[in-house]
Amino acid sequence: MPIRVMLVDDQVLLRTGFRMVLAAQPDMEVVAEAGDGAEALEVLRATAVDVVLMDVRMPRLDGVEATARICSGPNPPKVLILTTFDLDEYAFSGLKAGASGFMLKDVPPGELLGAIRSVHSGDAVVAPSTTRRLLDRFAPMLPQTGREPQHKELERLTDREREVMILVAQGLSNGEIAARLVLSEATVKTHVGRILTKLSLRDRVQVVVLAYETGLVRAGG
Repeated sequence: MPIRVMLVDDQVLLRTGFRMVLAAQPDMEVVAEAGDGAEALEVLRATAVDVVLMDVRMPRLDGVEATARICSGPNPPKVLILTTFDLDEYAFSGLKAGASGFMLKDVPPGELLGAIRSVHSGDAVVAPSTTRRLLDRFAPMLPQTGREPQHKELERLTDREREVMILVAQGLSNGEIAARLVLSEATVKTHVGRILTKLSLRDRVQVVVLAYETGLVRAGG
């Protein structure tokens, strides 16, 4: 079955371009479109979708709030935030809202297609180092959550899991973490899986976000 994609953007020309790229793929199908977040929520009530390509700035309901509402529902589709360089702070908010990743609107077609496939398979599409740079740049601009570094959520982790979480948040891949801690990559993958389970997180993007929110890792540190 092809990946069912929904396009959400208030610019018709952009939706047309994305639709043409996706239509040429044998494993993808554009099943719905919307011009803003509110319309997207209405369409999703009646349409089965696997992946939503979500713009950020739109009339009526923006992409961040729409993402939060979509991801809070039962069996939600994956959401991929589309942003531009000057709107990266909204991409961070989108990740917090539940998006599986973000990409720039001028991404090459091949990268966009790869991102859709990755999101559909359950992976995050943001490289850890890219996520870290984004958070380093914009975390100081975000509202403070009032959480302390030793937050109760983190008490569920073992010392080794906390160590792995810090390295994930610092932008290291599983292979790099394995080399740093002198572990096998399979062991690191197991630790990451346990972190996700214990903290009820969906993917390593959310691990990074939580590490910054709780103060376990600080912007620029």
